[in-house]
Amino acid sequence: MKITITAKDYKLSDRLKETIEKKIDKLGKFFQEDVSANVIVSRFKEATKIEATINTKQTIFRAEEVSDNAYEAVDMILDKLSNQMSKFKGKLETRYKENKALKFEFIPGADEDEDTDEGIKVVKRKQFELTPMNYEEAILQMEMLGHDFFVYFDMDTESVNVVYKRKGDAYGLIETTR
Repeated sequence: MKITITAKDYKLSDRLKETIEKKIDKLGKFFQEDVSANVIVSRFKEATKIEATINTKQTIFRAEEVSDNAYEAVDMILDKLSNQMSKFKGKLETRYKENKALKFEFIPGADEDEDTDEGIKVVKRKQFELTPMNYEEAILQMEMLGHDFFVYFDMDTESVNVVYKRKGDAYGLIETTR
């Protein structure tokens, strides 16, 4: 697993860097191919904030934690990512019982740019590969990422759709047409 660690407004010690690399590398057991992990360590008020993102072909695993102790935050991140990966792999195994060799493959990370057009300022831009899935898998992915919405390619209708959270533990689905 290729691990990139970035510090923002934080003095990263060699010991913490080695701990992060060692613990994140343990997640490599979930993948048959090399994947890339991006970890950002930053100062958040009086605490340490750690964000970890692992991009694969099928999904994106992401966790973030804030703690007074950076090493505790790393452990909490590891637990969250491990739980997400176990849950996702279980879902794939259930869905594709005949496929014994599940593969998680690397996709390039999101690019961030700034752009302005007629007074409207885009402060963040992401690109990602749309993986065919159904709305249930999209909701699972959205929950694992901790987002309020998720854009996906619906394999049944062969169109780009959006699932989103509604009040009261309900979900919405926006289907596109031509």
